[in-house]
Amino acid sequence: MTEIGIIGTGSMGTMLVDAFLESHALQEQEITIFNRSEQKALRLKESYPKIHVASSAKEVVGQSKIIFVCVKPPQIPSLLDEIADHLQPSHLLVSITSPITVEAIEANVPSKVARAIPSLINQTLSGPSLLSFGSRCTPLDKDVLTHLLRHISEPLEINEDITRVSSDIASCGPAFFSYLTQGFIDAAVRQTNITEDEATVLATNMLIGLGKLFEEERFTLTSLQERICVPGGITGEGIDVLRNETGLMFDHLFQRTHRKYYIEKKHIEDSLYNKGRLSK
Repeated sequence: MTEIGIIGTGSMGTMLVDAFLESHALQEQEITIFNRSEQKALRLKESYPKIHVASSAKEVVGQSKIIFVCVKPPQIPSLLDEIADHLQPSHLLVSITSPITVEAIEANVPSKVARAIPSLINQTLSGPSLLSFGSRCTPLDKDVLTHLLRHISEPLEINEDITRVSSDIASCGPAFFSYLTQGFIDAAVRQTNITEDEATVLATNMLIGLGKLFEEERFTLTSLQERICVPGGITGEGIDVLRNETGLMFDHLFQRTHRKYYIEKKHIEDSLYNKGRLSK
């Protein structure tokens, strides 16, 4: 039996395999993977020849102690239908998606259930991950999963009511701030003679250095602004523009992501009700 099973080898499933192996949290032979498109799983095995490629999700369950569910949210009800009868109380089933609660999954399976929401940044063996545990998880289960994720991230246990906003910050945040940075670069190119390549190099190196300043705890967000933004200076002019023009932009962002979250959550829960696995 392998230690870890991963069902779904898309972006996040592959990232977890890469990170667990690069960090030496696991050995290749301790991982079993399955993907509906077998070619994706086989491509991953080309990089890691000793990992096991299962022929079904049920086989992953039979070969693993901890199973990470890395499929898209709409696929979860049918996956639970497929594997529920093969899960044992000793298994730990770990979802990486936010729209379905730990409690809803617990109602569908006999195993212990947790949620671990990673970030693509975890591929660098850094950045946050978010943890939630079901009622069947023991202190040992919590310690084991937290220790595993600590190899690749800084795990934070959160309550259900802040799952979406925490995921927006920790998991979606890199995409949001990459988009803003690209807009920063594009504006520099439009307004001046700098080339896109030059602006991109400057902006990305600035972000790398900025992260190191925070990592080394040399500044807080506020103290960094105060240090750079001297009274009457050029930076202050730029901050004024940001203050006036961003307005409620991020409020609207969180409203939009939460709206989508609740739509997906209702769709999944309705699917589980229809299958008779949840009672209203």
